[in-house]
Amino acid sequence: MLLPAKRQFVFTRVVFLWQWKRSLFFLLSGLAVTASVEVWSLTFLELPTLPLSVVGAAIGIFVSFRTNQAYDRWWEGRKLWGAMINQSRHWASQATKYIDDPHVRRRLVHRHTAYVHALRRLLRKQDPFDDDDFLGRILVAGDDVESLRGESNLTHALLDRQLEELVAQSKLGKLSDLQLQSMDETLRELVSIQGGCERIKKTPMPPLYGLLANRLVELYAFLLPLAVVERMGWWTIPVNLLVCTAFSLIAEAGRVLEDPFTLYYNGLPLSAISRMIEVNARQRLGETELPPMLTPDSSGLLM
Repeated sequence: MLLPAKRQFVFTRVVFLWQWKRSLFFLLSGLAVTASVEVWSLTFLELPTLPLSVVGAAIGIFVSFRTNQAYDRWWEGRKLWGAMINQSRHWASQATKYIDDPHVRRRLVHRHTAYVHALRRLLRKQDPFDDDDFLGRILVAGDDVESLRGESNLTHALLDRQLEELVAQSKLGKLSDLQLQSMDETLRELVSIQGGCERIKKTPMPPLYGLLANRLVELYAFLLPLAVVERMGWWTIPVNLLVCTAFSLIAEAGRVLEDPFTLYYNGLPLSAISRMIEVNARQRLGETELPPMLTPDSSGLLM
C-alpha cells in the first residue's frame, strides 16, 4: 500500500510529467482568457454559465464512455487469463493422471508451460525465442526449436503438437477415447482463450473516439474560463486547469486501458501469471527445483 506522501508524488507525476503538455495548454488557455477580461476588460467575451454546464456534462459522458469501453477490454483480458490459469491447472492434472509414461507426461506439461510463455511474449509483441522461460521449457519437452521458428502461429503449433502426442498415445492404447476427448476439450478451450486474446490485441478501438475527446476538451478549455471569469477572477486559471486536466486524464485512462497486454504500468501482470502457471503445473510432476513466484508490486513495474 502506498504511503500518503508517495501517493501525492504519483499524482503529481501523472499530472505534470505524463500530461504536462496538456496541463500547460489548459493553464495558458485559462490565463489568456482571464487576462483578456481582468487586464484588458474584454467583457464582451464572457459567456453564460448554463450552456457551458450542459457542454461540460456532455463531454464528461463522452470521455467516460470511451474509458468504460476500454476498461471492458482490459477486464475481458483479465478474465481470459484467469481462464488460462484454470485450464492450465486442469491440463497438468489430466496429463499426470491420464498418462502413464513419465516421459510423455513430462513433455505435455513442459510444452504447455512453454505455450503460456510464448503467448505472453507474442501478446506483448516480443520474440518468444529471446525468452529463457520459453526456451527452457521447449528444450525439456524435446521439441526442435528451429522448426518452431518458421511457424506462422507459434502457439497454435505448440497446441497442435500436444494433440499429436495425445493421438499417438490413443493409437497405442495408452489413452482411452474418453480421456482423449477430455484432453481434446481442454485444448479447444486453450485455442478459444488464445483467440480471445488475439482479438483484443489486433482490434484497436476506433481512433476517432480519442481524437474527438481531445479536441472537445481543448475547446472546453477556452469556453469554461469565459463562463466563470466574471465570478472567479484570477481563480479561473487553477479551476480551468483542474477541470480540463480531469477530463483529459479520464480520456487518457481509456487510451492506456485499451490494450491490457501492454508493458505499460496498467498492463496485466502476465509474467507473474505465467510463472505461477509454470510452478503449479510442474509441481504436478513432483518437481521441486522450481523458479520463484513473481509478485507485481503496487506500481506495476513487474509485469
